[in-house]
Amino acid sequence: MKYVDEFRDGEVARNLSSEIARLSKGKPLKIMEVCGGHTHTIYKHGIEDVLPPNIDMVHGPGCPVCVLPMGRIDDAIAIARQPNVIFTTFGDMMRVPGSKGSLLDAKADGADVRFVYSPLDALKLAHQHPDKQVVFFAIGFETTAPSTAVTLLRAQAEGIKNFSVFCNHVMIIPGIKAILDSPDMRLDGFLGPGHVCMVIGMRPYTFIARDYGKPVVLAGFEPLDIIQSVYMTVKQLDEGRCEVENQYARVVRPEGNPKALEAMGRTMELRPFFEWRGLGFINHSALKLRPELAQWDAETKFEVPGIRVADPKACQCGEVLKGVIKPWECKVFGTACTPETPIGTCMVSSEGACAAYFNYGRFSLAAQRSRLPVINLTQAAETAVKGS
Repeated sequence: MKYVDEFRDGEVARNLSSEIARLSKGKPLKIMEVCGGHTHTIYKHGIEDVLPPNIDMVHGPGCPVCVLPMGRIDDAIAIARQPNVIFTTFGDMMRVPGSKGSLLDAKADGADVRFVYSPLDALKLAHQHPDKQVVFFAIGFETTAPSTAVTLLRAQAEGIKNFSVFCNHVMIIPGIKAILDSPDMRLDGFLGPGHVCMVIGMRPYTFIARDYGKPVVLAGFEPLDIIQSVYMTVKQLDEGRCEVENQYARVVRPEGNPKALEAMGRTMELRPFFEWRGLGFINHSALKLRPELAQWDAETKFEVPGIRVADPKACQCGEVLKGVIKPWECKVFGTACTPETPIGTCMVSSEGACAAYFNYGRFSLAAQRSRLPVINLTQAAETAVKGS
C-alpha cells in the first residue's frame, strides 16, 4: 500500500460489484460484517449502494463499547465516585449511559474522570499522582487487550501500586458462535474483523467453516477491502467451498501476533461467563486479571455493585447487535435516540451501527429506495431558528 487512493478506486469497485452480481446470480445472500469499523466504512463510502441489491450486509456484535451491558457501566461509575480515585477511559466510553447516568455525568458531579489515548497514559498519571488511585477502564476485543497487558506488566515491573485496571476485554469468537447458534439468525457468510485477526490470526475461525459450513473472509477496512472481501465470500459460495481466507494479508499473518498473545497470557485468563448486551451471558467470552495480579485488579481493590441492569424498554441495541434488525427499524432511532441524546450504546460508540446509520446512512440511496425518513439536518436547523 502506497496511497489510500489505491483502495478507493471507483472503477475497480464497479468491476468487483459486477463480478459479485455474476457469481451470486441474483440469489439473496446475507453476509455479516462482524466489526463496527467495517460498518462505518460501508456507510461512509456508500458501499451498500455499490453492491448488487441481492447482497444484504448484516451488522454483527463487533463493537466492544456496544456489547458492554449497563451493569458494567454502573460498576465503572461506582469506582469513579470513590474518594481519591482518578478514573481513566477512552473517549467514547464517557457518554455511554448506565442506569443512572454516564461517566460524563459523574464527572460533572465532581468525580475525577479523564479520557486517555492508551493505558500507558493512565500509568503515567499514576506516576504523577502517587497520592491517588488511578483506574483504567479496559475495554475492547483482542485488538486492545495486548496494550492493557503490556501496561500491567510495566506496572508490575516498576512496582506501581496506585494503578489498577477495571477489565472488560471480550473475545470475538464466542460472540460469533452465539450468533451462529441463535435461532433467529440465518447467515451465508462472514467478514472477519481484521484488527482482531492481526492479534489472534486465522486459526480460531476455522470452526465456522468446518462446523457451520459458512465461509469467512478476514477483511481490511478500506472500501475496496470490503468489496473484495464480499467478492471472495460470494466466490466461495458459488464454488461450494467453505474456508477461512485472508483478504487483509498486508496486515494479518496466519499465526497472528505471538508476542501480543504471550503478554495477554501472562496477565489475563478467561472468565467463566460474561454478559453481552443483547446476547446475554456467554461462557468463556471475556478476560479477567490473573490472581497473581490481584493488587492491580480494580474489581478486587474496590467494591462494585455487580448488579445486572436491564436495557431501557425503548432501546433495541440488542437486536441491532445480533443483526436481527437494522438500526433504522428501532422505534427511537433518530428521534429520542441520537448521538447527542443516546439511549443505547450503538448510538454512542465510534464503531456503533446506529451511529454509522445516523451519520452516513441517511444519505444512502438504499434509504431512499426503502422510502425511509431521511433526516435533513439543515432544514431541521432552519425550522428551529424560525420557531424561536
